[in-house]
Amino acid sequence: MPVLRWLRRHLIVIAGLLTLAYMILPNIVVMVFSFNKPNGRFNYSWQRFSLDAWKDPCGVADMCGSLSLSLQIAVWATVGATVLGTMIAFALVRYRFRARGAINSLIFLPMAMPEVVMAASLLTLFLNMGAQLGFWTILIAHIMFCLSFVVTAVKARVMSMDPKLEEAARDLYAGPVQTFVRVTLPIAAPGIAAGALLAFALSFDDFIITNFNAGSTVTFPMFVWGSAQRGTPVQINVIGTAMFIIAVLVVLAGQLIANRRKNARP
Repeated sequence: MPVLRWLRRHLIVIAGLLTLAYMILPNIVVMVFSFNKPNGRFNYSWQRFSLDAWKDPCGVADMCGSLSLSLQIAVWATVGATVLGTMIAFALVRYRFRARGAINSLIFLPMAMPEVVMAASLLTLFLNMGAQLGFWTILIAHIMFCLSFVVTAVKARVMSMDPKLEEAARDLYAGPVQTFVRVTLPIAAPGIAAGALLAFALSFDDFIITNFNAGSTVTFPMFVWGSAQRGTPVQINVIGTAMFIIAVLVVLAGQLIANRRKNARP
């Protein structure tokens, strides 16, 4: 039958579109309910359309403060994890040293380990050191958690680099620093950028590790969890929608820049 033949021919595309729709559906629900005006405290059922939450996204006490804190932690954790992860990735790919294989295996432990185990281990470490739980303990924990993801992304890019390009730069009398800045870094940049974006998303979104090591500090995910016990304000949906739109725009911008560079090549 023509219908069955058409389905078999487009089965992979259909499965991909259904999977994508399944993944995006929660974001669509959050977006729709950001325009809701609930009668009570809980924003779980549609009542009527309203722009009140969009006009006053910081109308809920302490919400924008926790959002600002999460953004600060995510930015600094991204910077720290990206710098350290890039250096570790280059060291693991370019150099031979003792325990290199063991370090390669250890790098994947935070990715494979349940977050609650890592969170409890970090909390035990901070308590034994007598550290005051708060901003700095969250930041250190996030850098340690995001480091493995950055190393994995950058390492995959570095391994695919052609060493002949760097050799050509040295043959043209470029020094080590100039070769790294002009040749190595631009080629590795997509992997570094991917690792940085992944680190930012993981840090901003993390709840379990943050909850263990935050003390009295409240980040945005912790604020959302606490609000859910008393009633979810519509402003949470507004912030979630804004973050989703920004993430989509960043991805689209990256794709446009990549396509322009590809088309500009001779």
